[in-house]
Amino acid sequence: MQPFTSHRGVIATLDRANVDTDQIIPKQFLKSIKRTGFGVNLFHDWRYRPDGSSNPDFELNAPRFQSASILVTRNNFGCGSSREHAVWALHEYGFHAIIAPRQERQGKRVPAFADIFRNNCTKNGVLTVELSDAEVEEVFQMVGRYEKLEATVDLEHQRAVLHLPEELAFHFEIEPGVKDHLIRGLDEIGLTLKRTDAIAAFESRHNPQRF
Repeated sequence: MQPFTSHRGVIATLDRANVDTDQIIPKQFLKSIKRTGFGVNLFHDWRYRPDGSSNPDFELNAPRFQSASILVTRNNFGCGSSREHAVWALHEYGFHAIIAPRQERQGKRVPAFADIFRNNCTKNGVLTVELSDAEVEEVFQMVGRYEKLEATVDLEHQRAVLHLPEELAFHFEIEPGVKDHLIRGLDEIGLTLKRTDAIAAFESRHNPQRF
């Protein structure tokens, strides 16, 4: 996968919580194990009318969001099934980073992203950014005020910067291992291939008849 260090792009907002993977890419499109061909069906049931025409009421169909590459949404994004196709669809559509809020309700933490979805994003070079609820609300307000608002998501310095007349920056936390994998552009297979010499040395000493 491609390394992720920093990305600048237009922000699109999806003002919905608990968006599950079947809403991101419906089950009828899961007919391929290739990572391509899914972007056209991203958010299919919201994005299109029953006759196949574009639904003008769906947020991401707005002209101001057509070139967006940073998605800002609400909490628990990517819940539901573990299908990796959801991330493939988002990435092929053009999203490089997704921002969502963490919340505390009655002493319980509501996640920004479902765990499996977050892990699938890391495997495919898509950065998930968790901000506070108040910070995400501020991003929504700024996007509503400034059309085609751009942001830079800087993984190395762990900052999301809104390019307003006076720039507004938010710091985000990320697990060091996840950060390293994204910056180096390595998924689990890539990490394994970095140790081919050690694997070959082990295999040369291993008796295949012993378990």
